[in-house]
Amino acid sequence: MSSSEDKIKKAFSEKNWNEIKTSDSWQIFKIMAEFVEGFEKLGSIGPCVSIFGSARTKEENEYYVLAEEIAFKLTQQGYGVITGGGPGIMEAANKGAKRGNGKSVGLNISLPFEQSSNPYIDHDKLITFKHFFVRKVMFQKYAQGYIVLPGGFGTFDEFFESATLIQTGKIGRFPIVLVGSDYWNGLVDWIEEKVLEEQKNISPEDKKLFTVVDTADEAVDVIVDFYGKYLLSPNF
Repeated sequence: MSSSEDKIKKAFSEKNWNEIKTSDSWQIFKIMAEFVEGFEKLGSIGPCVSIFGSARTKEENEYYVLAEEIAFKLTQQGYGVITGGGPGIMEAANKGAKRGNGKSVGLNISLPFEQSSNPYIDHDKLITFKHFFVRKVMFQKYAQGYIVLPGGFGTFDEFFESATLIQTGKIGRFPIVLVGSDYWNGLVDWIEEKVLEEQKNISPEDKKLFTVVDTADEAVDVIVDFYGKYLLSPNF
């Protein structure tokens, strides 16, 4: 049990707490505890970039190597790295951040398979969540940009949700970088040809919400150039 959850539990008798654990209406307290822990640990984290990709990517895969290099180069620009805390691309990104002596954050999720935390996360910057939606808030709230490498449904979810929130003005604009044109171009072509031109379900300016690149330098340059326009700089 997290320290935040433990504090909330102490406000109730054991009997009432057991009732809370089984009541949908009282589930809010467990959710609130996750938000509190996330805000407390990440509130002073400084500028970071969230890196996403498949948990199934092996160490010898070209995208694993690329993710590690991107993370390393981000730390040399003063950014920390936030990942989902698991294996694959997430492990590679945390490994690169650790190699660059930058902040290495892991927002893990409790799953029945695949997801155990990797060893490259700073010991004081690992948080394990029960709820996906709480975890996703932390990714967005504490990131200055998203770098998205090849992945599955979870990776697509992070990409499309961030694009939607920026499109609708629910969060401020930040750079979204898709890495690997060979992997992403089919999706990008479908968005342009079907979603935009044929069905007109998005506006032409929505294509500018993300950038497709192939190299580590290109990915990092998108982040650096975006904030350079506003004369902003990392503060650690």
